[in-house]
Amino acid sequence: MWQAHDLLWGMAPHMLPKNVPDWAIQVLFEQKPVVVRRAVTKMHTVAVGIRGEQRNLRFATEMPVEAIVKKVSPESLITKDLALFPHLQHKLQAIHQTMQGFDLPWGYTGSVGYELATGLKTVTENSDVDVLIRTVQMLSKADAHSMLIALEHLGIKIDVQLQTPLGGVALREWARTTGEVLLKRNDKAVLVKNPWCEKEKV
Repeated sequence: MWQAHDLLWGMAPHMLPKNVPDWAIQVLFEQKPVVVRRAVTKMHTVAVGIRGEQRNLRFATEMPVEAIVKKVSPESLITKDLALFPHLQHKLQAIHQTMQGFDLPWGYTGSVGYELATGLKTVTENSDVDVLIRTVQMLSKADAHSMLIALEHLGIKIDVQLQTPLGGVALREWARTTGEVLLKRNDKAVLVKNPWCEKEKV
């Protein structure tokens, strides 16, 4: 099964709706992957986004499930040989070493994840390192704060999202907010006190 931020291969230009920008068609002609996004879709389709070369080039669409030929999850990317990515090696080694202190599945998303998965240079000097942490069980505020401080001490521009069973929430927000936090669900984004609590899924 696929989850938000997974990369999928197999989508072709003929699967796109009408009035699609030329750059998005070209991405699929080049057999590049699409990114699973949060959205409610029709049966037998998965919500995906197509990435262009610039940050502002993003196109949201749907991919037929039967077209999927390969999936790469964020956590599978932490085993990549960083010697092949010398411009990322120092940063990612520091993050990996820090994350080993926390017993949670995690991985890279965003431009860093895309580059690790495809080998295509998408990371710029201004790019954040986007990290996804799987948190099936509730992560306490204290643990979240410890994790945030440890990562901030690295001096790297890093954006961390916690993936709960109900959706995604920013680590920084969960660690430092005393009231409600923004939970990104498939159907919509909502403010909740506890992003792990099923009672709040309304």
